[in-house]
Amino acid sequence: MADLRVKFAGMTSLNPFWLASGPPTNTAGQVMRAFDAGWGGAVWKTIGEPIVNTSSRYGAIDFNGTKVMGFNNIELISDRPTEVNFREIYEVKKRYPQNLVIASLMVESKRETWHQMVRRAEDAGSDALELNFGCPHGMSERGMGSAVGQVPEYTEMITRWVKEVARVPVIVKLTPNVTSVAHIAKAAERGGADAVSLINTINSLMGVDLENFSPRPNVGGKSTHGGYCGPAVKPIALHLVSTVAKNSHVPISGIGGIGDWHDAAEHIVLGASTVQVCTAAMHYGFRIVEDMIDGLSQYMDDHGFGTIEDFRGRALGNVVDWGDLDLNYKIIAEIHSELCIGCQLCYVACEDGAHQSIEPYRDAQKKNANGFGVHLPRIVEEECVGCNLCALVCPVETCITMKQVDAGRSPMSWNDRMRQRAASCQPPMASGD
Repeated sequence: MADLRVKFAGMTSLNPFWLASGPPTNTAGQVMRAFDAGWGGAVWKTIGEPIVNTSSRYGAIDFNGTKVMGFNNIELISDRPTEVNFREIYEVKKRYPQNLVIASLMVESKRETWHQMVRRAEDAGSDALELNFGCPHGMSERGMGSAVGQVPEYTEMITRWVKEVARVPVIVKLTPNVTSVAHIAKAAERGGADAVSLINTINSLMGVDLENFSPRPNVGGKSTHGGYCGPAVKPIALHLVSTVAKNSHVPISGIGGIGDWHDAAEHIVLGASTVQVCTAAMHYGFRIVEDMIDGLSQYMDDHGFGTIEDFRGRALGNVVDWGDLDLNYKIIAEIHSELCIGCQLCYVACEDGAHQSIEPYRDAQKKNANGFGVHLPRIVEEECVGCNLCALVCPVETCITMKQVDAGRSPMSWNDRMRQRAASCQPPMASGD
């Protein structure tokens, strides 16, 4: 059986599945129920000076019958007193010593204030600290949240302040709302961070009611930008996790669009050691972790992986710059007519949105309800550039697949071409050089 235990920044987690800081980790009761369900750790809802939240806080985008494909929230940090949060962390750690409890902190940019909050979190029994430098809508006017995480110098400075007094591992939570997340991760590393977590939520405005012109979520007819998360953000999260993994040396806790074991495994093969989940737990409840554990264990057993480390980062080497891609690699579309329903969607998509390499033809062997031959699409192979669009829009699974074509040429990237061109332009070396 696979061993799901993970070593992370000097700590041991029962498995890689943590709850992210947010509504599901707001109280001791919630966190204890989560641990009973099987979560290995929980990052407490961000603690700081108590605030007042609005009563309309969440918005969502549904897509093609799928509820909450994208989720938006304008909720701020914990609205409960700091001493209550720390007292409950103490109680949870006393009852669940094997599970990790990480205190998420957001504090005004004053050195002594940070020192005080760090000491209180540690005294409460927190296994680690997560510095919330990523919240896109949380009190930037006070120099907190992403106002810190968007400036490398601030990230490094406050991380150093925390490390001056911290006795437990320090995790810096990174915002995606920057030009280069790698620069911020390196700043956290220079400041002494023991690990980083990413991504925090993405700046977003969920939509507008076109009858009364109120943005969503509606707060008395008005709204504000919030943090976007949920399944829709996974591609962004995977890109940024891989970017940090390739450019930094600290452990990574991956966050963003994780709803099942497969999503978690994708984060892990791109460099994450643990993963954090919020939106999916809000949507389906804490027991989703049972399927995550079973699914990841089965995947590891099927592939002969004994531990998470056996496959962590396995895909990272395959993420390259565009200039390193093989320009001689060639694929074309292949339509399996026995599965085709004649909807013509691939033809329309290719004709209007791609490279006009599909044509309809009448198949006398395949009859419609009236007995007439059905018009089926056919690939014009010499025109097909292998863009994948037809396979992506086809409503029938495996009806259109992509097949590799032997181009008879050795792999050659754009960078290879530039190097060859530069070499051919060099003047011959003078004799005696």
